[in-house]
Amino acid sequence: MDPAFIIGLVLAFGALLAMISIEGAHVTALLLPAPMVLVFGATIAVGIASSTMKDALLAVKALPKVVRGKSPSLTATIDDVVGYAERARREGLLSLENDANEASDPFVKSGLQNIADGTDAEDLRIMLEDEISTTASRNRIAARFFSLMGGFAPTIGIIGTVVSLTHVLERLDTPETLGPLIATAFVATLWGLLSANFIWLPIGMRLARLGELEVERKTLLMEGLLAVQAGSQPRLVDERLRALVADGPSRKERDSSSDITSSQAA
Repeated sequence: MDPAFIIGLVLAFGALLAMISIEGAHVTALLLPAPMVLVFGATIAVGIASSTMKDALLAVKALPKVVRGKSPSLTATIDDVVGYAERARREGLLSLENDANEASDPFVKSGLQNIADGTDAEDLRIMLEDEISTTASRNRIAARFFSLMGGFAPTIGIIGTVVSLTHVLERLDTPETLGPLIATAFVATLWGLLSANFIWLPIGMRLARLGELEVERKTLLMEGLLAVQAGSQPRLVDERLRALVADGPSRKERDSSSDITSSQAA
């Protein structure tokens, strides 16, 4: 799990609480049910209204990824593909069926199984590209849903403030109550801005970034699996994939480093 989202939210709300404490205010002054119900309820409602129910459900299903999502290790992915290339060179493409049965990633499983089945290289590329395109589209929909909510929330907060100020104007005959009422009115604007910048926009941007990383990994896997199917040497597969990502040393460099360390230890 990548803790960036949790760490960021804790620091953001911690900074807010620190400011409230320094100003000598009280958190309870901000925890007013009426503006919170309006801002959160109406924001979610207009978010659904601006898309489709299918999009909304897809966005809700993507929420666990915000917390549990992690950055894929492209180095480990390349090592796996090189392992498939080595097996294919030793035992033939049919041997990859065993790796397909053991693979937990559906994308890898499908690719290896089609290679073992003798699927044409062009057909395999089209199938894998379609899968990548579908993944990218699904990720964009979820990220866009929360980004839209981040755009709606501040305006809804202003609406709540206007409604509250209308109520304040009805109390002009009691000037002693105007101060607290006006302060309460601006809480809606605060929650609109707060929810947009502390919750909805970070969720949308994080989902977008995780989606980019997922597409990058699948694209790398596609190129590697196609190279395996073409019978490329494992060393060439390794160097080609690492040239695409530049994410750490090649296997050859790591082996050389290990040999140097061993000789120094001896």
